[in-house]
Amino acid sequence: MADEKKTQDSASLEGKKPILLIGIAGLNMIAMIMVVFVLWNSHKAEKAKPKLADVVEGVHNEDVNRDPAAINKDDVVGKLIPMETFLVNLAGTRGGKLVKIDFELEVENNEVMAEIEKRKPQIRDKVIILLSSKSHDYMSSKEGKLELRSEIKDVINEFLVSGKIKNIYFTNLVVN
Repeated sequence: MADEKKTQDSASLEGKKPILLIGIAGLNMIAMIMVVFVLWNSHKAEKAKPKLADVVEGVHNEDVNRDPAAINKDDVVGKLIPMETFLVNLAGTRGGKLVKIDFELEVENNEVMAEIEKRKPQIRDKVIILLSSKSHDYMSSKEGKLELRSEIKDVINEFLVSGKIKNIYFTNLVVN
């Protein structure tokens, strides 16, 4: 009796094995088709992305076709003159707090550049005096830094004869 039951179980399993194998093979085929589809779509999307040469050519064409009168003069950066590093004690700290600052002066023409080169010692003197009058709290705030930029520009423009400074760009500013 036990032998008959084993034979029936093995016969029913043998009948289910091909169906199970066909099911697994079908699922495998579906998975492979999905992988191929995903790879094909990603390849198609990669080809559709603009290449560097396309972007450069587009920007070049845009620049060539731009009307010169439409260029905003305020957006064009003039000539830049780097200033030497300033390391100054801040006011009210008895040498305990320092500011280290590097900046560049933006000018409009070569005459102003030549004058600034001749007057660098005067400019350094005025900027050092201005910086040493500022407090640590003032120099640590965003508003203070923006105001300082304007003050430096005004102090230097006071004694320039052949032109004016358009802007000042901080390239390094450390308050310690």
